[in-house]
This record gives sequence, C-alpha cells and structure tokens, in this order.
Amino acid sequence: MMLQGNPIYFRNFVFGVEDSLVSTVGLLSGIAIAGVEERTIFLTGVVLILVEAFSMAAGSFLSETSAQEYAQQIEDSGSHPLFGGVVMFFSYFVAGFIPLFPYILYEPTAAFQLSIIYSLAALFLLGMLSGALARTRLMKNALRMLVIGGVAIGAGVLAGIFLS
Repeated sequence: MMLQGNPIYFRNFVFGVEDSLVSTVGLLSGIAIAGVEERTIFLTGVVLILVEAFSMAAGSFLSETSAQEYAQQIEDSGSHPLFGGVVMFFSYFVAGFIPLFPYILYEPTAAFQLSIIYSLAALFLLGMLSGALARTRLMKNALRMLVIGGVAIGAGVLAGIFLS
C-alpha cells in the first residue's frame, strides 16, 4: 500500500480524515442545533468540505515543501509534497461526506445524531487503520482517535448549543 512507504503520505491521510470528520460534524452540529433549514445545512457542509479540502491540500504542500527546504533534504528525501497535498485533499474531501451524508436522507434532528454517530465510528475505524499500518496496538489507537476526536466534536456541539 502506498501510504505505508512514506510517513508524509500516512500523516496527511490520517490528518485529513480526522480533521474533516471533526470539523465537518462540528460545523453541521452547530448549525443544525440552531434550527437552520435542511437545504442550508447541506449547502454549508458541501462548501466547507470543498474549501477546506483545497485549503488543507495547499497547506500540506506548502508546509512540507518549506520543511524539506529548511532541512536541506530535497535532493532525495523520498517524499513528494505535491502528492502529499493530493492525499490530504482526497482524505479530507471523502471523509467530509461521512458526517454530511445523514443530512441528505433524514430530517435535521435525526441527521444530527446520525452525523455524530457516523463520525465517531469513522474515527474509531481510522484509529484501527492507523494502528494496523503503523503496526501498533489497534485498540489503543482506535480509542485514542475516538476519545480525542470525540472531545473535539463535543466542543463543536457545545458551541452550537451555547451560541444558539
């Protein structure tokens, strides 16, 4: 698998999926709690996913390029910042639709709950995958990803409750 061969790609994949799940479900939860209509919730989610996927890809490319230049290891570091950015884009973009998907099929109250459940399940699976690829303890990685991502999701939900 290509992600096993280069830590930059692996890091971008895990970061892209985790950030997309947490920020997308946080935003969607916050606006759903505020009673925004379904069409607006969906449109907001799609715009967020697209803009953030491009932003994360650009950030990955620029930060990896700068880090390589700083470390003077460009000649044969084995990593390609452009491909790292592509990995970041697609991992963020695809994962962002996990919390958005319930808003396509269900009314906002049910979608709100399912969005959080799907995102927490995806974080758990991402932790398992991360552990498998890194050849570390699967359950430890899965639970760490679930708890830390879950706390971040909770912060988004609380912000929506507080601000509405």
